Amino acid sequence: MQSTLVSAPETAPPMMGQPAPLLAVEGLKVHFPTRDGVVRAVDGVDFQVRAGQTLGIVGESGSGKTISSLTLLRLAPPPARIVAGRVLFEGEDLLRQSDKRLAQIRGRRMAMIFQNPATSLNPILSIGQQLTEILRWHTGASHRAALDRAAELLALVGISDPAARLKQYPHELSGGMKQRVGIARALLCEPALLLADEPTTALDVTIQAQILDLLAELRQRLAMSMVLVTHDMGVVARMADRITVMYAGRICETADAATIFNAPQHPYTRALLESVPRVDHSYSGARRVLPSIAGRPPDLLHAPPGCRFHDRCPEAEPECRRVMPREYLLAPGHTVSCLRRGSPGEATP
Repeated sequence: MQSTLVSAPETAPPMMGQPAPLLAVEGLKVHFPTRDGVVRAVDGVDFQVRAGQTLGIVGESGSGKTISSLTLLRLAPPPARIVAGRVLFEGEDLLRQSDKRLAQIRGRRMAMIFQNPATSLNPILSIGQQLTEILRWHTGASHRAALDRAAELLALVGISDPAARLKQYPHELSGGMKQRVGIARALLCEPALLLADEPTTALDVTIQAQILDLLAELRQRLAMSMVLVTHDMGVVARMADRITVMYAGRICETADAATIFNAPQHPYTRALLESVPRVDHSYSGARRVLPSIAGRPPDLLHAPPGCRFHDRCPEAEPECRRVMPREYLLAPGHTVSCLRRGSPGEATP
């Protein structure tokens, strides 16, 4: 099912002399109307991905990461409504394209690895049927050629005896193998951009490491860009060139990975990093307790005024409770939305 597009206002084109990014998301807002009100799941999100780059989008559950990524291909589930923004991919605004044009782009130029490998595969179709259908739709390949290509991709993602696996059904595969099939499916047509939504969820630690190594290798081999959605700071440290931190439907901070990990500026970014266990620290006994972020994310049906992180922020001031911070440029490529870092902000009711 596709989300409903309500509007997509015009914004300024890229500055002259700068190469256009492969993907540019501008002012994206996605709302969910309910009987009790409107949930503003994504509330004015901007980010870019350049050719060959991996962008990591991180944040707690409910921050809007997955809805943002699904909306790029207009796959956010009903009753999602895209109320504002643009998604520019290879020069086209995907939010304004017809269903026919989107079908040509999905899987061909932009593909997705979904969060749950157990539910993203059709249980009543064999692995071969699910993979060859994509190839035949996009490339017009013969059944034999499509089977050969599917077997080649299964071998590429590390599945043994691919010819036999093509005849099997999803319930006959382990969780790790299902995820590898999901990766193979996304890579069948060698897309320019791969969206990976929590690609290691529900997998054990050993399999997680194998999947991440595989994605890194395939990214280099196929020269593709990637948007990696995760709540795991360790995953983005290993995979991402740039990182966008989301909280309650808004972006807190964006910078290159080294800056985020070595000089984070937003209190939420620092809190996320401090809550990650470190191998050079001891947490035994009473000497050190692993920090956690106090409180809970806000209810987006009744989003608080001002900065949405203010009631959990150790640095919050009275102004933070009434003024929504705007994005502030700290340095080239490094932006933060925080009143204490220089953002003028705007008053909210």
